[in-house]
Amino acid sequence: MTKKSILTFTTAIAASALLAACGGGQGGSRDQVRAVGSSTVYPFAKAVADSLAKSNPGFKSPIIEGNGTGAGMKLFCKGVGAEHPDIENASRRMKKSEFEDCVKNGVDKIVEIQVGLDGVAFAEARGGLSLKLTPEDVYKALAANPYGKPNTTKTWKDVNPAFPAEPILVYGPPSTSGTRDALKELILMMGCNSNAEMKALKDSDKEKHETICGGVRSDGAYVDSGENDNLIVQKLEANPKAVGIFGFSYLEENADKLVGLPMNGVMPTYAAISDFSYPGARPLYIYVKAAHLDAIKGLREFVAEWAKSWGKDGLLAKQGMVVAPDDVQAKSAKIASEFSLLNGADLK
Repeated sequence: MTKKSILTFTTAIAASALLAACGGGQGGSRDQVRAVGSSTVYPFAKAVADSLAKSNPGFKSPIIEGNGTGAGMKLFCKGVGAEHPDIENASRRMKKSEFEDCVKNGVDKIVEIQVGLDGVAFAEARGGLSLKLTPEDVYKALAANPYGKPNTTKTWKDVNPAFPAEPILVYGPPSTSGTRDALKELILMMGCNSNAEMKALKDSDKEKHETICGGVRSDGAYVDSGENDNLIVQKLEANPKAVGIFGFSYLEENADKLVGLPMNGVMPTYAAISDFSYPGARPLYIYVKAAHLDAIKGLREFVAEWAKSWGKDGLLAKQGMVVAPDDVQAKSAKIASEFSLLNGADLK
């Protein structure tokens, strides 16, 4: 930790103590852990937080905010000190640019822990269109400029002659969401790169390739539904001809109302995500600010509670999280106990 970081953190802790003495607002005293980030990770983090408070009456239940992976990263990376979050919940891995932003702001000691798996699930209400999707279909339906040309598709039949002539209406995550990033990286890019010209463009003009392959249309066919995935569930119930995109846990939680749509012939199921045969499978992470470990009451214990909860018979599996493979669990448990630091060299 740099001298500047130490000074900033010490000043912030002193300021928070003064706020507490003066009756400052929530989080002023920072006698409880604060986590920000992914709406997908939110219900799992909340369950772990409640478990910590129940088993350790001396600790307040951590504050969990579901403001999206991207938005959470910005908050997390703003600095060290009581006014900044201790943990970032993420439904995709930290980007190199985010790590560099953290370091620039004195957040130069970060612990990365993979806590489980999830999938970018496509779903509809029971009695819906029963689309059998491929990444190429999704790309043609949702890209702003598929293969470099304006998107003129209006119905699913325009995308694929085998599909019904029903208007394209997809409710999905906002640009600040890790689920949106995963949609881009795991599905849209794959669909785009099925075109030889686009695949070649990746080598010749990476920035142009990123724009063409990752941009999502904004003409109403794709509806940004915010960070509240339960809202998407409600919208699908109200309109059986719409498609929704969210984390697998929300599909599983609402299995009585919704059905998953296959991707490349593979259904979004626990088993298919666990073995990565489902194209939208992705790891989930928490990022911990090492500078806060001894300054924020309960932070070490909260991380330990995560480690106790992510096993096959653990709390998180009961909450619908897909359990990570044994070797990943072992690696994560070691990091959670030793708080070994993330080396940003292999981030993208």
